[in-house]
Order: sequence, then C-alpha cells, then structure tokens
Amino acid sequence: MSGGATNQNRVEAERWLRTAIADLKAARWNAQGEFFNLACFTAQQAVEKALKALLLSTGERDVRGHSALSLLERAAIVWPELSALRSDCRVLDRYYIPTRYPDALPEGSPVEAFGPEDAKDALRRSERIITAVRKAMDESHA
Repeated sequence: MSGGATNQNRVEAERWLRTAIADLKAARWNAQGEFFNLACFTAQQAVEKALKALLLSTGERDVRGHSALSLLERAAIVWPELSALRSDCRVLDRYYIPTRYPDALPEGSPVEAFGPEDAKDALRRSERIITAVRKAMDESHA
C-alpha cells in the first residue's frame, strides 16, 4: 500500500473487491442461465469494481468512471505488469452498453445479439483481470 493509503482506504478497497467477486459469480450464474448478454455486462462490471478496489488501495479517493481500460491505465502507473491486460479491458468495455440497450445495436435486442461464446470469453477475461488485481492487492498489503 502506498504512503497515502489509510486503513479506511484498505477497508473500502476490500469492500469493492468483495463486490467485484460477487459480480463475477453473478456473471457465471447468468451464463449458466443462458442470459449471455447479462453475463457479458456483469463480467465487465466485476472488472470495473476490481480495478476501482485496486485504485482505492493506493489511497485514491476519486475512482469514478466506467471504462475498465481507463481504470487499468491508472492502476498500471503503480503496477506496470497490469499493462498486459489492456486487450482484455478493451474487449470488456465493449459490453458496457450494447449488452443492455437495444438501441445500441443496428437491430434486434441484446438477448439475441450475445451468445455463449461471448459470455465464455467475457468470463475468461474478467477472471484473468480479477486474479491479477487480487495478487496486486495482496502484495501491496504484505
């Protein structure tokens, strides 16, 4: 943990990480239930919250934003090894709007537009990022 982080930051970071892990579990559940669009969206949300947890653990207070890639770029300043996950964040960010809103698609609905292959890919990417975030947080708290 950096010099600017307090015990309260750590508590808040852990709260966000627990929520990210719960979101990942919900994403898996959605995929099993064949709600593939929601699995993709929830996988993106899990990563967004995990990256916010990591930023909070450094002492940051303003962790607003919905772009996983943008959050990752901020975290990579402290943990350069996270830069290897850029492509995962780029893909997951594509699931933020079109998985939920029919008017974000040329036609049809998100329920029809996303399939099992999308959900499987989103889950794999989300799991990879959350594992890296947990490792970074564990190392910074050691």
